Amino acid sequence: MLVKTYGSAVSGIDATTITVEVNVSPGVNFFLVGLPDSAVKESQQRIDAALKNNGFRLPGKMITVNMAPADIRKEGSSYDLTIAIGILAASEQITAEKVGDYVIMGELSLDGGLQPIKGVLPIAINAREKGFKGIILPQQNAEEAAIVTGLNVYGIKNIKEAIDFLNGDIQLEPTVVNATETFYTQLSLADVDFADVKGQENIKRSLEIAASGGHNVILIGPPGAGKTMLAKRLPTILPPLTLDEALETTKIHSVAGKVGSGKGLIASRPFRAPHHTISELTLSQ
Repeated sequence: MLVKTYGSAVSGIDATTITVEVNVSPGVNFFLVGLPDSAVKESQQRIDAALKNNGFRLPGKMITVNMAPADIRKEGSSYDLTIAIGILAASEQITAEKVGDYVIMGELSLDGGLQPIKGVLPIAINAREKGFKGIILPQQNAEEAAIVTGLNVYGIKNIKEAIDFLNGDIQLEPTVVNATETFYTQLSLADVDFADVKGQENIKRSLEIAASGGHNVILIGPPGAGKTMLAKRLPTILPPLTLDEALETTKIHSVAGKVGSGKGLIASRPFRAPHHTISELTLSQ
């Protein structure tokens, strides 16, 4: 039996829909094709253990998994749940009626639990654009994905919960986040404040001029003079992000896996403090 499930691959800060075709036929073997990397190829062992620990099994037949389009490299462990649901549906261990309505993503633990994944925001945006009914993903990523309006976001704890939902045995409430309200709430939630700086009047004046005029700043001085401390507080006197800028910033943090568990929109201007000996390659990552 052939079943198609859907995941997503992130390239830059955009996502592309990946069709995971699973075919179960007579024979004994497991083939995973479609330009997967090592982490994707290792999914067989994670899926096998997760299914056994939740009362299901990897069928003793020939299983062929094709991840299309095959010319896009698939990276990471976030396709575990996509492939596992496809195998269960193709082997008729669960009903296959609703699996094609959702983008399904998540990394499986050996006990069937789900680990958070990267790039959730662009994945959710792509799912809405492609007309999917919703997205099924780890509970830790639900608030981040729920920023996208017009898409049902279902955060789940383990594969058993996903199976019961797709079988119609349980109903899940979609995660709802008011992006505009969240944005305005977080605008004033800064860890530091320019007003914390005592003294340093000349450099504070220089930073204020740079912030108001959009100029670059170079800080030179001995260790402990306060260069990093002052630079870290410079974003707090810049104009606040617009909602579109906040979404773009969140997409970048999402792809890098820097949003954090249970967090949604990033409304404050980012600050990075790389060491002065950092290489150009590391700085670009």
